[in-house]
Amino acid sequence: MLFFKRIRKFLHEVRVELKKVNWPTKREFTVFTSIVLSAVVVFAVFFWVLDSVFLAILQLVIR
Repeated sequence: MLFFKRIRKFLHEVRVELKKVNWPTKREFTVFTSIVLSAVVVFAVFFWVLDSVFLAILQLVIR
């Protein structure tokens, strides 16, 4: 029985804390998500180019 009381107390505290959270608006969420996705794409392309350059250099050295 003590186990279920502890779980109930924990869930209640979680609910109380979630009410304190400053949730982003739909617009903020969209802007922040697009910024993150754009940064991921930029870094992916950067590392792809860097990898291709190193591969080309390595192939020249091996031959």
